Amino acid sequence: MSVGDAVITDGLGKRFGRKQALDGFDLAVPEGTVCGLLGPNGAGKTTAVRVLATLLRADAGRAEVAGHDVAREPARVRRNIGLTGQQATVDDILTGRENLIMWGRLFHLSPRAAARRADELLEQFGLTEAANRRAKLYSGGMRRRLDIASSLVLAPRVFFLDEPTTGLDPRNRGEVWNALRGLVAGGTTVLLTTQYLDEADQLADQIVVLDGGRKVAEGSPSQLKSEIGGDRIDVTLRNAADLPAAAALLARVTGAEAEVDEPMRRVSAPVRDRVAALTGVVVALDGHGLVAEDIGVRRPTLDEVFLRLTGHSAGPAGSLSETKIEVPV
Repeated sequence: MSVGDAVITDGLGKRFGRKQALDGFDLAVPEGTVCGLLGPNGAGKTTAVRVLATLLRADAGRAEVAGHDVAREPARVRRNIGLTGQQATVDDILTGRENLIMWGRLFHLSPRAAARRADELLEQFGLTEAANRRAKLYSGGMRRRLDIASSLVLAPRVFFLDEPTTGLDPRNRGEVWNALRGLVAGGTTVLLTTQYLDEADQLADQIVVLDGGRKVAEGSPSQLKSEIGGDRIDVTLRNAADLPAAAALLARVTGAEAEVDEPMRRVSAPVRDRVAALTGVVVALDGHGLVAEDIGVRRPTLDEVFLRLTGHSAGPAGSLSETKIEVPV
């Protein structure tokens, strides 16, 4: 393992019957960072997490977590990791504080140490005021934060999260995001799978795109966006009949082929100089009597990156349209 890497895999392979879930998967996650695993259903994301968390044994390759070999030293790996799946493990009858104390006792902490750790986690995750309230009365975001906190009783060096905000509304998702940012600021390394592209964009220092068990791309959100082109200018027209003329104007101003989206009455093209392109397009449209409802310059989205890399589009609201938990059979 390289100095500073909390997670590393080398040629990791895993097969379930005739399905190759992981096929030579390589990964290196620096300490104190967030790595987001993206990919369509069956891409191998959850299989990779299960192998790294010692819940599955790889058929090929090797992996290390927190400096320990996953296959040869599973007990040491487990002492250094936390794991939270999609389904919450919160006991509704117990209060938030009682839930955390229970987990502390299950991890063999003394009663006093378990209570002290519970109070620390309640403060860290913004749950102190609700500490003595039964968990069944918590909001979705509060329950998820409590669930994540219960996985951190032993202050793991590496934390695995499998789709941590699935089913939460935007406000509750934001609460979980803030909790995770605080966790990473404290030095914990986070590896998460997510079905929300905006979540990866917000949280991840590094994104790894999996497809068919193989890594097809890796980099920061900005790097991945840059790989499919820089800024783009979008022009939404009032009249769909003006699309061909507007596309020709965009091509002339930008020097690049314009794309036409007829249902959205929109034309777009890549640009190098944001200000010059925007000014030139506005002048050209006005000079030809074409009326635009909206003009803007933007960076490519992760949705566009994902589509270009895998051939699969993201679903509504920036979610991967087919992402589900993979259950080994």
